[in-house]
Amino acid sequence: MRKAALYSPSPRRSAAAGNPPTPRARRSWREAYTRYRKPLAASAAAILVLVLVLAFPYGQPPALTLADVDAAVVRALQEKQPPSPYALAYDAVRPSVVRVHADDAAMGSGVVIVESGIILTNLHVVQGRERIGVVFANGHRSEAKIVSAQPENDLAVIQALVLPDDLKPATLGSARDLVEGDHVIAVGFPFGIGPSVSAGVISGLGREYRAPGDSRALKDLIQFDAAANPGSSGGPLVNAAGEVVGIVTAILSPAEKGTFAGIAFAVPIRTAAAAAGLPPF
Repeated sequence: MRKAALYSPSPRRSAAAGNPPTPRARRSWREAYTRYRKPLAASAAAILVLVLVLAFPYGQPPALTLADVDAAVVRALQEKQPPSPYALAYDAVRPSVVRVHADDAAMGSGVVIVESGIILTNLHVVQGRERIGVVFANGHRSEAKIVSAQPENDLAVIQALVLPDDLKPATLGSARDLVEGDHVIAVGFPFGIGPSVSAGVISGLGREYRAPGDSRALKDLIQFDAAANPGSSGGPLVNAAGEVVGIVTAILSPAEKGTFAGIAFAVPIRTAAAAAGLPPF
């Protein structure tokens, strides 16, 4: 049995070390280059040999040098770029994202954090509903129940009652490592459509937000500019390494219908994980 995904062991940024932090997006590009370098090099060398054979059908082609192979690899990399960091992050988290519906209506999103079917979402998505259900990434459907809640952080932990085979929980990453400008993606079901992914950056930390008509303010939020809309609530905010760093919880919108205007908020994963009983970090 696969162990439940907990927190990523990614090293934290250290300002005291005297070196600027390395953005996760940059690491993802290096990982993508390392992953695709060998097959691209092999393909480039094979193409180069084929071109030389066709160019010299009646004689021996000139011997290949290391410089020839290096040049072919460079051309191949220029012509066939590896997937973007956003695509790699989405690929890592997509199997763990669920659609949450209540009373037979699509309501929001959630993310599996423990392979036993423990799911994080927003409390406002499921509160006061008679029946709660989830749809997993492979289309499997299950009823769910609320097992704990944190009203002060608009968080709910729900348990799926029937699990799909080989359920994959998301990896949680430390929101303490985030800095303004870090790349992130928001994944969920805006307007019930999805799973959908939008990309942006962290635009602020430690923010406070009060929903219209609500006397209680949410505090210590992550502000980001990846698009979020009704139905995105409860979905994961993911860093460039594919780690969940927050739970999307609110959008700041001047429009009456509450559509995205460029500012959204997420509860940091350290707060959300504590609601599920996972150890803080």
